[in-house]
Amino acid sequence: MTKTVRSLKVLEDPFNYHYPAGATIVTSHANGRNNAMAVAWHTAISRNPALYAISISDKRFTHELIMESGEFVVNFMPQEMGDLVAMVAGCSGREVDKFRAFEIESSPGSEVEAAVLTRALASYECKVMGRHPYGDHDIFVGEIVAVQYEPSAFGERGRLDLERVKPILYVGGDWYSTAEANSFYLDRAALIERAKEGSPTPRS
Repeated sequence: MTKTVRSLKVLEDPFNYHYPAGATIVTSHANGRNNAMAVAWHTAISRNPALYAISISDKRFTHELIMESGEFVVNFMPQEMGDLVAMVAGCSGREVDKFRAFEIESSPGSEVEAAVLTRALASYECKVMGRHPYGDHDIFVGEIVAVQYEPSAFGERGRLDLERVKPILYVGGDWYSTAEANSFYLDRAALIERAKEGSPTPRS
């Protein structure tokens, strides 16, 4: 396979479109103000303690509210809430009260004041334990202090059940997708042992 090589000296190169990302809505609250922002740059970074990181530009209203409150909630959204994800992504909370304008159903967090979205598959309530500027974004590292989730969306060992729900994925620009129910199990230990023995590994 011959791959295309492009230099990232060209800032317009949309390198972040090369992979799908879970389309979350990050909510924040400070001084009586609520906001919701679509965020695709996010990841778990530690199991114990449970830490979650989000990447937010310092130009965003959400950045301002998180700096004031030291809290945020990451809401993982299903496909059917795609319209809401796109709407909160398309305007600034400085200009629009998104909760009122888009009739967002929510309740306060159990451990933070930021909103937990009613239609989210799962919501991580986080308290900021660190902020690190990198390039044109800041990484907020939050300790997960509470998790709220919809039990019917999850199966064995808390794994998301793709037969029942489809999480929305962001693929760049105004384009979204979803995960299909074709999960498969790979026994890592057995595969490694087979490779050590020189046995061929079946490939799909």
